Amino acid sequence: MAEIEERNQMEPAAPKGAPAGRADNDKVERLGTGNIPKLVREFAIPAIVGMIVNGAYQIIDTIFLGHGAGDLGLSAITVAGPVMMLFLAAAMLFGSGGNALCALRLGEGKHGEAEHILGNTFSLSILVSIIFAILAHIPFFIEPLLTLSSATDTVRPYARTFIQIISLGAVFQVVGFGINNFIRTCGAPNRALGTLIIGAVACTVFNAIFVMGLGWGVAGSAWATVCGQAISCISVIWYFTKTPGVPLRLRKKYFPIVPSLAKEIVTLGLASFAVQVGGVVVTVVFNYVLVKYGAMDPIGADGALASIGAVQRIAGFVIMPLVGISVAIQPILGFNYGARLFRRVRTTFAVGEKWAAIMGIAMWVVLMAFAPQIMAIFGVSEELTDFAAFALRVNLITLPVIGCQIVGANYFQATGQPTKSIILSLTRQIIFLLPAMLILPEVLPSIVPFMDGLDACYAAGPFADILACFTTAIFVAIELKKLNARIAKQDAEAAA
Repeated sequence: MAEIEERNQMEPAAPKGAPAGRADNDKVERLGTGNIPKLVREFAIPAIVGMIVNGAYQIIDTIFLGHGAGDLGLSAITVAGPVMMLFLAAAMLFGSGGNALCALRLGEGKHGEAEHILGNTFSLSILVSIIFAILAHIPFFIEPLLTLSSATDTVRPYARTFIQIISLGAVFQVVGFGINNFIRTCGAPNRALGTLIIGAVACTVFNAIFVMGLGWGVAGSAWATVCGQAISCISVIWYFTKTPGVPLRLRKKYFPIVPSLAKEIVTLGLASFAVQVGGVVVTVVFNYVLVKYGAMDPIGADGALASIGAVQRIAGFVIMPLVGISVAIQPILGFNYGARLFRRVRTTFAVGEKWAAIMGIAMWVVLMAFAPQIMAIFGVSEELTDFAAFALRVNLITLPVIGCQIVGANYFQATGQPTKSIILSLTRQIIFLLPAMLILPEVLPSIVPFMDGLDACYAAGPFADILACFTTAIFVAIELKKLNARIAKQDAEAAA
């Protein structure tokens, strides 16, 4: 870090809580001075919509494939799910980690290092995207992955085609979504939202043309996704290179990767990465149990992949707004924590938890009331609609409290405590969920007679959510006690 420290020493000093050389930049400085509920509202609305838009790529693919390619298309995208989640994991690893570190450095007044973090995040994102694209076209890598994802002989060629096309555009997703996070830290949440909306709209238009118009099926949906992500990525890069007056610039001199800085970025991003990789592992195991117990059910293995796969994508989609709240408060938490404004940190966290609870309850009411209609929208065949609707209700029964767990886990990432964040993130995805997915199908049918092994597969989610929420509550209670002690100490020092 010697090179970075030397650059910081050359910059003019900045007041605590203001970026060096940019103390007059109100968009960034207001993170440490503005009204917190107002800031959270300003950042949360675009972030929530942005996460919905980002999640809409898979939803758009699902809708068009459900109506344009039937259950076979839905099964193919279900099998391809783990690979798509790997791309998102890379974007979260570098994007969330880099953004969290950037916000902390801006709060400490280290503007030069903040720009260096942005440049290194960009370079790391491109590097890993190229690796993904190469691996996806190597049979030694892709075929075992398809097998792990429980691809049946019928679905395998379609899933392979989808994955290989998507991999060619991985750079657009990883760079575009990852660097998008920095736009919020620059105090421009609406601009961050705009870069995502333009991509989702383009994806929808291209899906309509390629899938419904030209009849390209699975391949057409994949190319539509790549085109949408490319347009979004270009708009993100444009913001940091061409837009006048932005607080941070994407500069070539910061592109060379500094190992020590890359390590910090990766360390802080591991929590978000762990969530996504955990999702990959869970999806692989989930597909396995779906095929296993689906084959024992009248709907069959392909029917289970199609219907429950749609349920999983809907579940992942409705989680996006809750993740959006945690993303929205991340720069506010990080800036104020770096500036040692602990009272503002505590207030920001409390407001974020309140938003998450309200949002979770509202979505829960809608999903419980309109589950059959929602499944019909996604092209699930009529004979599978009732089954899929019941599965959706069971899978998301704990939605009102999931958001609080997500915000709680993200708090530790935003404040530079990656180990705690990783542990809490893994409780939902790995530590509690995986054992439940493997054990409940064998145990639950004997306890609840009207549920068979296939029904028990999607009941594992709420079981893990309850345990994860309880664990997170313990971590948060301990952290709030420390925060209160720091606030009391600062008050005592100010009064002395």
